[in-house]
Amino acid sequence: MDKLAKVTIKAWAEADRPREKLQEQGRRALTDAELLAILIGSGSRDESAVELCRRILHDAGNDLNELSRLSVPELCHYKGIGEAKAISIVAALELGRRRVDRKKEERPILNSSKRVHEYMDRVYKDLPYEEFWVLFLGGGCKLITKQLVGKGGNDFTPVDIKQVLRLALEYRASSVILTHNHPSGTLKPSTMDIQLTNKLAEAAKLFDFVINDHVIFADSGYCSFRDSGLL
Repeated sequence: MDKLAKVTIKAWAEADRPREKLQEQGRRALTDAELLAILIGSGSRDESAVELCRRILHDAGNDLNELSRLSVPELCHYKGIGEAKAISIVAALELGRRRVDRKKEERPILNSSKRVHEYMDRVYKDLPYEEFWVLFLGGGCKLITKQLVGKGGNDFTPVDIKQVLRLALEYRASSVILTHNHPSGTLKPSTMDIQLTNKLAEAAKLFDFVINDHVIFADSGYCSFRDSGLL
């Protein structure tokens, strides 16, 4: 072990400390080991955080994909890595993985009931109970995100109208599409389905967005309120 490995980060020249280096030179100036060292904060009595992270990366073949496959217990095998530090590493790598996945996913344009059905059919397929998902759309009916707002029994799912309104404002949605499934297989909207849709449509007007559609899913197909003249 060389002498540098036993020196703590605080004792390093300021320009060599990962946090200070990031502030002074930007995130791209840091090595993978230095970025990991910021996550764990400190090393052990025998090696600095950067040296510890260099060793972990070396064991992973200096491959972040291999590192991301390590579990919390596996990371804890390294002296200086406790559970909290291991969890920080796993969480950071998972965020990176999700960012890549999100980039791969193109946000669909949901400007027809057919497109809504194609997008959500995999969510509802063979589901034995009701779920209620809301699709929040931006300009041009491009999907911002979808949120599960209710999960219930076989014939009705309670939905909190205030929650839908709050989420629409939070995501700055221009419009919203309501969706839920009928495990019974019927495509006919229930009285409660119609009442809920009408209440949300009226409430949405007060907050300057619109309910574009309410699509009911069943294994046999789908029913669109918009196409059926119910909205």
